[in-house]
Amino acid sequence: MKGQIVKIVSNLYTVSTNEKTYSCHSRGKFRKDKITPLVGDYVNFDEKECYILEILPRKNSLVRPVVSNVDQGLIVTSVKHPDFSSNLLDKLLVTLEFHNIEPILCFSKWDLLSLEEEEEMACICAYYKKIGYTVVKNTELEKIKQLLKNKTTVFTGQTGAGKSSLMNRLDHTLNLETGEISEALGRGKHTTRHVELIEMYGGKVLDTPGFSSLDFTDMKKEEIRDTFTEFMNYPCPFRDCMHQFEGECEVKKNVQNGNILSSRYENYIKFINSKNNRS
Repeated sequence: MKGQIVKIVSNLYTVSTNEKTYSCHSRGKFRKDKITPLVGDYVNFDEKECYILEILPRKNSLVRPVVSNVDQGLIVTSVKHPDFSSNLLDKLLVTLEFHNIEPILCFSKWDLLSLEEEEEMACICAYYKKIGYTVVKNTELEKIKQLLKNKTTVFTGQTGAGKSSLMNRLDHTLNLETGEISEALGRGKHTTRHVELIEMYGGKVLDTPGFSSLDFTDMKKEEIRDTFTEFMNYPCPFRDCMHQFEGECEVKKNVQNGNILSSRYENYIKFINSKNNRS
């Protein structure tokens, strides 16, 4: 029988079909072959013995959070308490773009901003919209519900940004655990203990443990560059320009004249230099 893994707790896999769910174990052969079943995997399984027999091909997968077959990623990003981090947001965008997962930017805690801070964040949001991303606030529940329809969506973002709180507001029956912000560290406590696929508004969503750091171990510098989609609007005269040291670089010119957000370019340089430091 074919089904989809919707939850993993320890070595127990919850597999869902159109009719019912099954609590399954995986075959020892998977461990021997170093194959790890993931939430989101479509599988063939023995419904009588409750054993997963085969993991079907994935269209994509993520390492942090560990999920597969994702259509879009809703990045819940706090603008205050914890403070907005363009670096983390751009890391998440690079990761999703690299895995061909459509990003949605969802900004939370807008009500905590001063008027001056609100104007600054509005300009940042306008830029991300301009380069082609869908941008919403966590208070725009009806718009978010429409975005979830017919999609498998991973909810992700910085710890303490309010991912679980947003999901609770979207579906009051979930009662997902939420955490307070650590005053000492300025970031939230990890509250989601496992990855789980939940049916919601005609689609499926994945609530995932929060995290505050990422790296690009499996990515080449050129692959990082190509996820900054707005750079492609400014073709350079140099083939395979890395937009760092080249004198006639169109990207650098457009950073200087304000067409490219300076924080985006600065984050890009940090990301490719982190690859240099590892080589």
